[in-house]
Amino acid sequence: MILVVAEQRGGTLNRASWEAVACAQQAGAGEPLTILVPGGGDAARVLAEAGAGEVLSIEHGALAAYSPDVQVAAVAQAIAQTTPRLVVMAHTYQARDYAPMLAARLRAPLLADVIGVKGAGVGATFLRPMFQGKLVAEVSPQGSGPAIVSCQIGAFRADAVAKGTPAPARVLTVTLDTPSRQTVEAPFQQARQAVDLGQAERIVAVGRGIKAQDQIAVAERLAAAMGAEMAASRPICDNGWLPMDRQVGSSGQTVAPKLYVALGISGAIQHLVGMKGSRTIVAINKDADAPIFEVADYGIVGDLFEIVPALTAELEKPR
Repeated sequence: MILVVAEQRGGTLNRASWEAVACAQQAGAGEPLTILVPGGGDAARVLAEAGAGEVLSIEHGALAAYSPDVQVAAVAQAIAQTTPRLVVMAHTYQARDYAPMLAARLRAPLLADVIGVKGAGVGATFLRPMFQGKLVAEVSPQGSGPAIVSCQIGAFRADAVAKGTPAPARVLTVTLDTPSRQTVEAPFQQARQAVDLGQAERIVAVGRGIKAQDQIAVAERLAAAMGAEMAASRPICDNGWLPMDRQVGSSGQTVAPKLYVALGISGAIQHLVGMKGSRTIVAINKDADAPIFEVADYGIVGDLFEIVPALTAELEKPR
């Protein structure tokens, strides 16, 4: 059996949890699937159609605000009661915080930041990037106990989840009387003026080809016409032309929007690892040999300062 640990905040499900379900279904290939929702709430109801045999929720006041000690205690007890072969979760900021502690407590192998699955069932192996995406390791968990897998956001498509009839829900009883050793502060969130790019459906990203900070307005106008969020490669954020929370890549955010428009981005591997999971990639670059064209679904070779205003004007026409 495979256990998927979903993530919610205030009862609202983190969209990346659907990607974790997609990873688990691919790894299991028909193996029984159970979903665990620490904190419960509406998130458990939303996941009822995720093709699982059962949805478990943990309703406890100690889980109202995230604390790694409490989260580990709750999930560890759930694992003990369900005895899964694999425990799968999305590689979110929260999972990065508590998953290593959970693995250490269970003496279980941790396969972090998985981007793919090769094979299925007991013999499945997991793919994870190394050296900022320059290499991909093929890893197989060892031992008889459960292995913990966190899947990279954007590596598995949420719309690939094979949904089924609503699964029965059950509240799991756990004991959470151990005090937390941490002082819980406000959970991580993007800057007040920004959004979580991981949740954006459309993104317009700029790179060195934008040339100057005052030229970013060209891309911002296109983004506004598309209803998209702005993003950038690392050099743009390093120069202070856009906030660091708009950076996409190995040292920034990992995104998987329905549409990713790359303007003047050459396509260094450090950037590609952060956006290659996008459903449709459109690249505009004057260098026909730019690596970005190797992953792009549509490529336009030309001057972005001629092409982008023309695209924007077309999008702004009344429909």
